[in-house]
Amino acid sequence: MSKESTDKLALCLSFIVKQIKPWNSKLIDNRPSPFILGINGVQGIGKTSLVSAIDSALEDAPYRLRTIVLSIDDFYSCHDDQLHLAALHPKNPLIQHRGQPSTHDLGLALSVLSSLQARRETKIPSYDKSAFKGQGDRVPQEAWAKANGPGQLPIDLVILEGWCLGFRALDDGQLAACWEEAVKARDQGQNYRGRLGHTRLEDVRFINEALKRYDAITNQLDALIHLDAEDPLYVYDWRLEQEIGLRQVKGSGMTDAEVINFVNGCL
Repeated sequence: MSKESTDKLALCLSFIVKQIKPWNSKLIDNRPSPFILGINGVQGIGKTSLVSAIDSALEDAPYRLRTIVLSIDDFYSCHDDQLHLAALHPKNPLIQHRGQPSTHDLGLALSVLSSLQARRETKIPSYDKSAFKGQGDRVPQEAWAKANGPGQLPIDLVILEGWCLGFRALDDGQLAACWEEAVKARDQGQNYRGRLGHTRLEDVRFINEALKRYDAITNQLDALIHLDAEDPLYVYDWRLEQEIGLRQVKGSGMTDAEVINFVNGCL
């Protein structure tokens, strides 16, 4: 692990330990519902690697917590539902593929979180991003892992990661103002590099409305860690690297052009 990664892990662990201290004190007398930690950041920033390191550290001494890692990606709608949503809104480029709010199965996500909080045996969904030439699809239920099952220790801490986790919708006035500013910057040639100014307001508004429903997940987080990028446009290179790796492992995935189009819809 690089020094930068080590420093990032140490910083995150220090924050997490402070956040879980009041919760952890309850373990003396009983086992409260699991602590839910959210981690967000742009695609390719290293969420998966950091989450894995945090997971290992918290399960080891001196913490000895039983943890589970969930990704909001694993709650993407199944392929058929993705196609249906895209067909209903053919002019909205933001939902012609997975990624944005509205492309997840929130019912499934809330059901899994509720089951884990109640310490019931829980099947954990999984998503195959290489399916359908990179369009993706949910893995069949028989292949899902289980938590809190017979012979397993109950989960103490849930780590939920995702690029849009913890986001809150803007009110209509704020949204319109942000969009108008982006369009103005684009039209004035101010070295505009964003994507908002190239997207119709009604398409952005659709995503903003969908994001309101994600409050049901955000409101369950006990703590949230945000990973920031020095330049959000780095995500293009990071995401291309990820997809190359996926194609090498799975033999299928998005083309470079499809990856760029995918990222365009998330910036």
